[in-house]
Amino acid sequence: MANILDIRRRIRSVVNTRQITKAMKVVSAAKLRRAQDRALAARPYAQMLTNVLKSLVARAEIYEPETGEPKHPLLAQRPEKNILLIVVTGDKGLAGAFSANITKAATRFLESKEGKNIDIEAIGRKGRDFLRRRYPAAAVQTRSLAEAEDSLETQTVQGDRQGAIQIAGEHVGVLGKLEFSQARALAENVIERYQREEIDAVYVVFNEFKSVIAQRLVVEQILPIEQIGEPAVRQAEEMTEEEKKKAKEAAISAGVGMRRSESPADQVAAQFGTAQVDYIYEQPPEQLFRDLLPKYVAIQVFRALLESVAAEHAARMTAMDSATSNATDMIDSLTLAMNRARQAKITKEIIEIVSGAAAM
Repeated sequence: MANILDIRRRIRSVVNTRQITKAMKVVSAAKLRRAQDRALAARPYAQMLTNVLKSLVARAEIYEPETGEPKHPLLAQRPEKNILLIVVTGDKGLAGAFSANITKAATRFLESKEGKNIDIEAIGRKGRDFLRRRYPAAAVQTRSLAEAEDSLETQTVQGDRQGAIQIAGEHVGVLGKLEFSQARALAENVIERYQREEIDAVYVVFNEFKSVIAQRLVVEQILPIEQIGEPAVRQAEEMTEEEKKKAKEAAISAGVGMRRSESPADQVAAQFGTAQVDYIYEQPPEQLFRDLLPKYVAIQVFRALLESVAAEHAARMTAMDSATSNATDMIDSLTLAMNRARQAKITKEIIEIVSGAAAM
């Protein structure tokens, strides 16, 4: 049995660790609230843009009457030979299996597309480090993700392929101070490559966040666009009941709301597409549709990044809550062991005294 001094040192160490995990849980809860608010604030614009495009589809000819081919290149579907996969993970650890689950989903997707050329855009340090150890990087040229607005390090493809699967871009430090300009720059690069027919499909793997207890890991196709307003989910993995229970307990103890309520702006945006009104557009519907469709793709990328940020904070909050509970259990166990050691020491001393008195 360890002596009392060693047990006391371990208890002090665990107490200090519990203070750190408790503080990290509070910080993650505060960041989660802000991330939820940002995702909620971006939703009315995305909803209105989606409904405007739906309205334009009913008023514009987006397909050639004779051939049936789409007029907009982002609607064109081609056999998948060259694929772009955007992997969105976290930049930091201590978030449980958040980043590991995303990289596992990305690995499963890559295995399902065996025999095809796949470029990977790695967003987040954890995913970048994981993919770097397994796949080569393409010949690259450093540039800024948000052009002149941002100095975050990122890389883009320049040169010949290094293998069937290669890392085409690295974006580290983006999620810490996420702006729409960054998502727009990435979307513009993706759209340009798709229009030049360098890639035939674009997928994004991320953690979809609806609320603390309503999350799922998805692989979603963003190009070509199949149906406006309907996510083309190719793979999905729901939270287990145990994970939901832990997330609920962490949210309750941290005072974080578990459901995202709709704002009045959401309701107004939702009524636009269903209203029985013949809208008059200043520009021709075909021109508006052609100009708005790239913005729709940028919004889809931005939504994936926003929800991934919120999901990461929720995962870190849950992980730190579990760590705090485990530290408390360990302290109780060590305290019990220390009390037993003290009792054994006292009992031994009493026996020695009694034995000595009996021998006299």
